[in-house]
Amino acid sequence: MISIIHIFNIKRDAFRKLSFFIAQVKYMRMYDIIERKRDGLELTDDEIYYFVNGCTTGEIPDYQTAALLMAIFLNGMSDAEVQTLTFAMRDSGDVADLSGIEGMTVDKHSTGGVGDKTTMIVVPMAAAVGCKVVKMSGRGLGHTGGTVDKLESIPGFCSELTHEEVIDTVNRVGACMIGHNSEFAPADRVMYDLRDVTATVESLPLIASSIMSKKLACSNDSILLDVKFGSGALMQDLSDAVSLASEMVKLGKSAGRKTAAVLTSMEDPLGYSVGNTLEVIEAVRVLKGEQKGDLYEISIELCAYMAHLTSGLPLEECRRLSVESIDNGTAFEKFKEIVHAQGGDERYLDDTSLFEDTAFHSEIRAERFGYIAAMDTHLIGQASMILGAGRAKIDDEIDHAAGIVFEKKTGDYVSPGEVIAVIYTNDENTLYEAAFTIDTAIMYSEDPPPASPLIYDVIK
Repeated sequence: MISIIHIFNIKRDAFRKLSFFIAQVKYMRMYDIIERKRDGLELTDDEIYYFVNGCTTGEIPDYQTAALLMAIFLNGMSDAEVQTLTFAMRDSGDVADLSGIEGMTVDKHSTGGVGDKTTMIVVPMAAAVGCKVVKMSGRGLGHTGGTVDKLESIPGFCSELTHEEVIDTVNRVGACMIGHNSEFAPADRVMYDLRDVTATVESLPLIASSIMSKKLACSNDSILLDVKFGSGALMQDLSDAVSLASEMVKLGKSAGRKTAAVLTSMEDPLGYSVGNTLEVIEAVRVLKGEQKGDLYEISIELCAYMAHLTSGLPLEECRRLSVESIDNGTAFEKFKEIVHAQGGDERYLDDTSLFEDTAFHSEIRAERFGYIAAMDTHLIGQASMILGAGRAKIDDEIDHAAGIVFEKKTGDYVSPGEVIAVIYTNDENTLYEAAFTIDTAIMYSEDPPPASPLIYDVIK
């Protein structure tokens, strides 16, 4: 008889195989699971764990995994199924132990958007007001930028820390910003690669379980979700974004985490810059108190909710502290501390002119008199990728200095020939296509467009 203590000392790979073997003993077949979901039936916990274990270990072939993902895409999942799927994906790999951090920890996750550099602003702000932040971020893929790529624009910055270094950095500085740990939720990596090539990415149950399995594996006490909607977001429709946010909040709470979601607009690029180095420079401007506007306002709100979740202080007090952290310079100093602790050269933050410029610039000018009525933010993200700031495939090289800086945005009045944006690249051949894409993305009108709120709702 194997003791319980012995079982929990088995290496995780062996434990996965043991779980898969136990499921096989129950005479499960992947064919039957696919058939049940194809017919709109609810899967049992055992069936979901069998599936997740099998696709993680490779015991279940890709074509059967892809078939079940398509059945889920077409027929959806119940709340109970999504919860089990999320927990099974979390349990497919390592789960962080943050008990060595003094105080309550918090994480902030954004569903991604064009020009979304809030992590670089909000994390130091939150640390400055007393939060303990372990922020795990990814690399950019497609039209949305990745926080890790942006941070690695800073010479020397290291996004890969050991567990001990994470604990030490957060205890000393208050926060760290690191890349995703490949040992966290490996089932998600297998499933996402297949979703990406089988047109099953846009599935609410699969998106929610993908995000939350990694967030729960990180083991922060609190989770704040920034769920974006609009032309530059994964969820373009507001109602879909509300459904996703509600599902993820339920998942976080079911795992014992304090969780809230802020619904924010991605109808325009966030802030004025799109790129990597360019977004670091803009984040510095906001942290120094030199730039207000949409990016500043959303950052204040996100920081306030992070502080509210961890401290329990009234939200209004947390907003006041967030504003104060910028006004008194502590948020910017905290950003420098974090960058220094992770090997980055903080001199580039004090003097952003040290960042390398691109070889080629080009101006995008207004075509007519009128107001900028709207921007197709997805197309603007595509333009930044054309310039070299993004990647079409995960192994593509990026140009950290490339990107776009806007002089005008939606709601601004322009005259013919007035500069709307400046594009930056080291590849002259990309200038025409990127400029044409941005021109196509900008719509004009004779009347000013109606103002839209940046933050539509908060789900708690």
